[in-house]
Amino acid sequence: MSFIPGQPVTAVVQRIEIHKLRDGDNLILGFSIGGGIDQDPSQNPFSEDKTDKGIYVTRVSKGGPAEVAGLRMGDKIMQVNGWDMTMVTHDQARKKLTKKGEDVVRLLVTRKSLENAVRQSMMH
Repeated sequence: MSFIPGQPVTAVVQRIEIHKLRDGDNLILGFSIGGGIDQDPSQNPFSEDKTDKGIYVTRVSKGGPAEVAGLRMGDKIMQVNGWDMTMVTHDQARKKLTKKGEDVVRLLVTRKSLENAVRQSMMH
């Protein structure tokens, strides 16, 4: 999908609730993130125009809590449990996601377009 300046970008906002998996003392989410205001956006494969410093999902573990909840690689995380994630450092984002004592993480994510999400769901 090409982006034409001046055209609205179609983004679907989706709520995703991940129930962390308890593994001894660890709580597992089952996904990795990339991005942040302290990172180089040109290195982010999911940043459309290479200036977006948002937090993106870079990896989702097969069969993990995030995949079960419907999180997809390339999703942009807008909020974590009500906290704004659009202007945070990579470390701040990681800390918000891995807070001790929080078994459930509620995310607000955007996906480039619903068509992609539908196409992906047909492949699985």
